Amino acid sequence: MTDAREAVTRAHHEEWARVVAALTRRFGDLDIAEEAAAEAFATAVERWPADRVPPNPGAWLTTTATRKAIDRIRRENKRDDKQKEARMVHDDEPPGTLGVIDDDRLRLIFTCCHPALAVEARVALTLRMVGGLTVREIARAFLVAETAMERRITRAKAKIKAARIPYRVPAAEDLPARVSGVLAVLFLVFNEGYLATGSGADPVRDDLTAEAIRLTRLIRALLPDDGEVAGLLALMLLIEARRPARVSAGGELVPLHEQDRGAWDAALIAQGHRLVRERLAAAAAGVAPGRYQILAAINAVHTSARDIRDTDWSQILALYDQLVRLDPSPIIALNRAVAVAELDGPEVALAAADRLEPRLAGYHAFHATRADLLRRLGRGQESRAAYDKAIELAGNTAEFAYLTRRRDQLR
Repeated sequence: MTDAREAVTRAHHEEWARVVAALTRRFGDLDIAEEAAAEAFATAVERWPADRVPPNPGAWLTTTATRKAIDRIRRENKRDDKQKEARMVHDDEPPGTLGVIDDDRLRLIFTCCHPALAVEARVALTLRMVGGLTVREIARAFLVAETAMERRITRAKAKIKAARIPYRVPAAEDLPARVSGVLAVLFLVFNEGYLATGSGADPVRDDLTAEAIRLTRLIRALLPDDGEVAGLLALMLLIEARRPARVSAGGELVPLHEQDRGAWDAALIAQGHRLVRERLAAAAAGVAPGRYQILAAINAVHTSARDIRDTDWSQILALYDQLVRLDPSPIIALNRAVAVAELDGPEVALAAADRLEPRLAGYHAFHATRADLLRRLGRGQESRAAYDKAIELAGNTAEFAYLTRRRDQLR
């Protein structure tokens, strides 16, 4: 009985996306695919403990879900209409344009992350259709009412149908831009888990970070030669490796320079470093790294140092200089200022940070960075004011506790 339940759980993680993707391709309808897949897994929960786990769980689930879908279409007495809709979706796709990779799961991901959908809809739909999370789980993760999340997902599926968004991998010339959109969605999911926001939010939502990593591993398996996919996976792994040391036993945020590096996950760090080395080899061969690859390299430098004093700040600054040319965002510039402080001192870094204020006035990390630089310069009153602003904007209880302690330590 326990083995059968574990098999269902494992199959849900491994096969949900395949089952939904296969049904979506066959019937051309996300609603039918989602509901039939859910019914198939529910049937597995009932039957597998009583009978036995099938030798090929994925095939069993796909066959069962297909029968459920056909039964639903017959019940609704709209079989012909549904078949026409399915043909309409696929007839828009000229022969021979299946995309550079023909994989149903990849088609599903690109459909869920289509640029015609709002970003929040892409995130929710990807977690539901590809990740297999329930609406309740997604709503809880993003601090949204379950009914509101249900409407968001329903509207996204309706838009896909109304706009006749094709169920396919983009053509080769469109793939780079579309892959970047998919990666942006996965990074949003990861950041929402790692930098959980909202009143009373947990400082880390490991269910979301784990799901983002799992989906990125899937993309990596489907697109093994894409450097930015490898870069994003490496970045996630290296950040996730530090999670055990990120929050103290008392629930307070522990910044990087204070973390117990012995508590970091060595296996995840090794995986991340291996991916970074692969991309460095590609760069040496003349393939320019992208944003995620550079961010991963920065995190590799941090996680290579056995002690904060061993950190190669000159290498980190050089990487940030490279990154700023690709992504001149104020947040990247703020992170660069932190590296500048270690090499050129807090006064130079503070001047660089202050130039960012018009664009980062509502960002708590900007004020926290200024507070720390002002503290190091001995400007206690100004530092206190900056800490007050950072505390006001803090996203979760762990950040609030850390910033409050730092402020109260000022003379």
